[in-house]
Formats: sequence, C-alpha cells, structure tokens
Amino acid sequence: MEQRKVVLVTGGAKGVGRGISERFLASGALVVVCGRQAPESLPEYQGRAAEFIAADVRDRAAVDALFAQIAGRHGRLDVLVNNAGGAPFALADKASPRFHDAIFGLNLLAPLHLAQKANALMQAQEAGGVIVFIGSVSALRPSPGTAAYGAAKAAILSLTQSLAVEWAPKVRVVAVSPGLVLTEQSELHYGDEAGLAAVAATIPQGRLADPAEVGEACVWLSSPAAAYASGINLLLHGGGERPAFLAAAGINQPKAPDG
Repeated sequence: MEQRKVVLVTGGAKGVGRGISERFLASGALVVVCGRQAPESLPEYQGRAAEFIAADVRDRAAVDALFAQIAGRHGRLDVLVNNAGGAPFALADKASPRFHDAIFGLNLLAPLHLAQKANALMQAQEAGGVIVFIGSVSALRPSPGTAAYGAAKAAILSLTQSLAVEWAPKVRVVAVSPGLVLTEQSELHYGDEAGLAAVAATIPQGRLADPAEVGEACVWLSSPAAAYASGINLLLHGGGERPAFLAAAGINQPKAPDG
C-alpha cells in the first residue's frame, strides 16, 4: 500500500489555510496543521481529520518542537505549506517600528525558519520534498495600509527563487500568490455584503477566490505533475485588477449590454 504523503500547513485550520488543508486531505494526504491555539474544529474530508499541533510559528523553540513531533510521529515530511501570516490595516507613517518588526517576523522570518527545518528533514529523504510559500498579489502592486506586509511578501518571492537554487534537486521550492480570497474575515478588509460585491466587480472573474482553489493549486504544485516546477510564483488572482485609468478615461468605455 502506498504511503500517505505527510503535509504540514501552518495556520491550516482557518481561512485560506483551511481550504489548503481540506484539499490535501481530499488528495489522500496525512495533514498536520499548527496554530497558537486549538481550533474549534479541524479540517476534514470524508471522516479523515487533520492532526493539530500547537505552535506559534514566530517562536523558534516552538517550531523546533513542532518538527521534532512530526519526525517522531511520522518519520518524514513531504510538503510544507508556509501559509500562516497576515497584517491588520495600518498606515506606514503611523505604525511603530515594533509593529513593523512583528509584521516582518510573522510574514518573512517565521516562514524562512520553517523552511529551514523542513529542508533539513526533506534532504534526508530519498524522494526529497516540496516547500510552498503562500505569497500575495500585495508583493507585486502597491499595498497601501499594509505596506510592510506587501514588502515581506515581495521578499518571500525572492526567497522562493534563492532557496529553489540552493536546495535543488532534492527539494522543490515554489510560491502561490492569491489575489482576493473570500474567508470568514473578509469583512475586515472589504466591508459588508455591498462592499464585497463592489470589490468582486473589480475582478475579471467577477468574484473573490474560494480558499479551496488556493488549495488545489498547492496540491498540484506539490504533485509529480509539477515535478519540473521550482522557483516559480503561480499567480491566482482571477485575471488581476482592471487598470484604474480605464474607468477614469472619458473615451473608449465599454457599452452596456442590450436589454
């Protein structure tokens, strides 16, 4: 019987992370999720639930203990999805140095430490492994109100390319950069239902992404079907954002459909 793939998804019990965990479970993987506190419910698929290990990814000792537990329980790690991260709204000229330190600690330094620990396990495995960084379109466009977060995610893309070279050929390193994703916390960023609808209308696909769609991308990039993909950044943004000048221009406006 083929051995289940062992996958660690940081912050994998809620939001985008939950969607990622559920899709790996659906693919047949054994999924471990971590977070600071145990969730009310664990991701599951057809009666198989993810395992939970309490760990604050910003605490290096806790991360070391996390990987020791995974190695002890399962003897291997095939995929790390560096998903945990985020940032509250804060204008750059009002935010304190301590705030910016915290944002970079969570969104750049913690994922780097996790990747180092995962690589150490994967290099010792015959089949190696895959490290997936969850990036953001904030790395590739202005990110007003979350400037430090956008800068940290830009650094993640550089890190992805560098580690892909350093750790090849045993370990593949890739990034997935979602655009706007509909989660249980979307109202904190986009407002009420009217706000969500207005935001969705700016996306060519006409909607925000579902967390499961981010998960499907991670599953594919971690599979043999993507065996030659390393050092890449997969944009998952529904076509991107319509350039603002098109709406502002007084000419060349699309006609309303006949009704």
